[in-house]
Amino acid sequence: MNILITGAYGFIGTNLSDYLREHHTLLALDVLKQESDVYSHYYSWNDLNILPWDNLDVVIHLAGKAHDIKNKNGDHIYFDINTDLTKKTFDYFLQSKAKQFIFFSSVKAVADIVEGDCLTEDAAPKPIGAYGESKRKAEEYMQSKKWNEKNVYIFRPCMIHGPGNKGNLNLLYRLVNTGLPYPLGSFENKRSFLNIQNLSYIVEQFITQKPESGIYHLADDKPISTNKLIELIAKTANKKARIWKINRSFITAMAKIGTFCKLPFNAQQLQKLTENYVVSNRKMKSAIGIEQLPINVEDGLLHTLNSFQNTTKQ
Repeated sequence: MNILITGAYGFIGTNLSDYLREHHTLLALDVLKQESDVYSHYYSWNDLNILPWDNLDVVIHLAGKAHDIKNKNGDHIYFDINTDLTKKTFDYFLQSKAKQFIFFSSVKAVADIVEGDCLTEDAAPKPIGAYGESKRKAEEYMQSKKWNEKNVYIFRPCMIHGPGNKGNLNLLYRLVNTGLPYPLGSFENKRSFLNIQNLSYIVEQFITQKPESGIYHLADDKPISTNKLIELIAKTANKKARIWKINRSFITAMAKIGTFCKLPFNAQQLQKLTENYVVSNRKMKSAIGIEQLPINVEDGLLHTLNSFQNTTKQ
């Protein structure tokens, strides 16, 4: 197939293109061109009107403004990129002969906090903050249009990881690698992750099998506790896992004091570090007819964490 990947040189685009390159012809759309023999052609965002839209089979829209936990970006940037740019790209797709469109939204478009055991596609969207809201606005726009005979998929992945990723998992790795203890061991929370290889596998299955259009949550088959994640990090770093199970009431009291005194460790930070965020992938697996993904959560995390170790040594 002829596949256009927007945000082609980002973390996901780089890994996904390497996975798809053997069986498909790939075209890159991004801000600046980078050296790569994976893509047959490169286009900038100024080239939208001259792209060979009618010769495309699939558009994978990865381009977007990532969630900034430090809140350094103005809200308008999220809506300019995550909403308006998605609208513009989707309109070109609808007017073309291309048959499939995959939009990478986010679980944050539906929930900042998971209510109940896990987050499913049936949950009523309650995004909090400009990142989640901008992604949800893009979803709403796409759903308001007539897709006719085209296949349109809105993917909501949870936290994606893999070699080359520089997100929160990398920061946690560096913290554990210092030898400092993890003081929140008394909170047995669980979170869902998504390995980049599993993500790539899912994308290829969708573009080849062409299941029913709609919204699909993406996650590995099982969630993992933060304590177990700390143990895996320590294992790859050849260190002893130092997990302190300090009384939860004491930790909560310290967080409240932090909120009152405007300290870095506060109630909001504690919630983010200790909340459960489990994402169901049942609908996605049913759509492509599988019982489990190729890579289990622990093997995938170990592969990613080992890549962090190699980076740290350089």
